[in-house]
Amino acid sequence: MPIRIDGELPAKKILERENVFVMDMERAIAQDIRPLEIVILNLMPTKQATELHLLRSLSNTPLQIDVTFLQTESYRPTHVSKSHMEKFYTFFSKIKHKKFDGMIITGAPLEKIEFEQVEYWKELTEIMEWTKTNVTSTLHICWGAQAALYYHYGIKKIFLDKKLSGVYKHRTIHKKTPLVRGFDDIFCVPHSRYTASDMDEIRNCKDLIILGESDEAGPYLIKNETGSQIFVTGHPEYDVMTLDYEYKRDIAKGLDIDIPQNYYIDDDPEKGPIKSWRCHANMMYTNWLNYYVYQLTPYDLGNVK
Repeated sequence: MPIRIDGELPAKKILERENVFVMDMERAIAQDIRPLEIVILNLMPTKQATELHLLRSLSNTPLQIDVTFLQTESYRPTHVSKSHMEKFYTFFSKIKHKKFDGMIITGAPLEKIEFEQVEYWKELTEIMEWTKTNVTSTLHICWGAQAALYYHYGIKKIFLDKKLSGVYKHRTIHKKTPLVRGFDDIFCVPHSRYTASDMDEIRNCKDLIILGESDEAGPYLIKNETGSQIFVTGHPEYDVMTLDYEYKRDIAKGLDIDIPQNYYIDDDPEKGPIKSWRCHANMMYTNWLNYYVYQLTPYDLGNVK
């Protein structure tokens, strides 16, 4: 949480230059505390695993969070029970009159399909447009990031020669940006995808800033100028065994798939994986909730613009 000091204290400017978040008394007194309202559009087929991954990531903060799970109406999932969806999920038509502090749009195994051919693309674009006025900050993950970069900025996806699967080293860029505050110069992130957003188009888009990238995996962490839109091309929320599950699933399907890179001990699936990304994953979600949701959202959600 931020350090609260008098706005006239000389130390305030020094701390700010050192990238330490400080809050003066006037701003602190004006704040009131209430639970953050976060809505998660879960597009993954493994609904319950994804719920667990994301809730773990969101729990590493002293902030109180109320989570609403959202599903599409134009496509109903087939990999999870109907009773689970009816009990724990709602539809966009039932919440679109509301405003939220934050939103997460997950990935989906739809990379080989053109965006416009996705069954729920029209509904998804309506939701993404709605976030501009009804959500303080939206975090897009993997395919969700590709879809949002395409919808909001026209950035096309490109097909890779083979599936990108593994845990890759990334460089931190723009280190004073709050989203990467506390990151090491080099950090690891899991990736699992067949496509990527065009790097040159992202670099040439004046509205976007790349905060983390990898030689193997390309741009990883991207934000717009205000932080109301954040794009994460990998899966920092993944559990330690998720890539193992995906690899063995693909092998069982007879797919020509490589062993996930930098994941197993000695690259041997029999020896199990190495967990090397959780600290930075937790920090990214904490930074997002604190600096781009909690610190920016109004106490009265009716004032979200």
